[in-house]
Amino acid sequence: MLRYLYADSLSRHQILAQTMFLDRADQFKTRLNWEVFVNDAGEERDEYDAENPLYVIWEGEDGKHQGSIRYLPTTGPTMINDHFTDLLGGGTIDSPLIWECTRFCLARNAESRVAAALMLSVVEIIRQFGIKHFAGVFDARMVRIYRRIGWEPEIIGSTGSGRGKMSIGLWQYNEEECAKVAKRAGISLDQSERWFCDSFEMLPKVNVV
Repeated sequence: MLRYLYADSLSRHQILAQTMFLDRADQFKTRLNWEVFVNDAGEERDEYDAENPLYVIWEGEDGKHQGSIRYLPTTGPTMINDHFTDLLGGGTIDSPLIWECTRFCLARNAESRVAAALMLSVVEIIRQFGIKHFAGVFDARMVRIYRRIGWEPEIIGSTGSGRGKMSIGLWQYNEEECAKVAKRAGISLDQSERWFCDSFEMLPKVNVV
């Protein structure tokens, strides 16, 4: 199932949080060999985890992390504005209607549908919070993953080539593409909405004709 958790509530989900940070270290440091900091507990954390981001986490039946994404509004500190302005020709993204998504992580044992399930969280945040776009920086590997999921971003800037190519893209709500993502994940949009509402103790929206 998908859980939506702000950083200040992770302490109430210790196993889920711990396995997320351990899986991040495994993916970004061990498998991808990124220059990231791993603490003495074997967890990958950075300064943006201290900004009370919203995490969307796929929780397995054993209560452990299987995949996650981290979200932050672009009106505050973000990786794009602090480290990747070259992809924007020196510009920045600063809007209450645009959020940044980072640290797309999949556990080694993640089910094949987890990546698509995580992308459903983009759908829900757009629908429920009124966000217009999501921005993310990704490498060539992630382009293939997004294509397989069925929802590719609009690329607005890139540097490099081949496997080393880095890009920044924007996702915008599109009913047809969202339906493809839900089908790929094997999750109905109604179920996706219930998980969101359960996390925030909200009632699902009712369509009035």
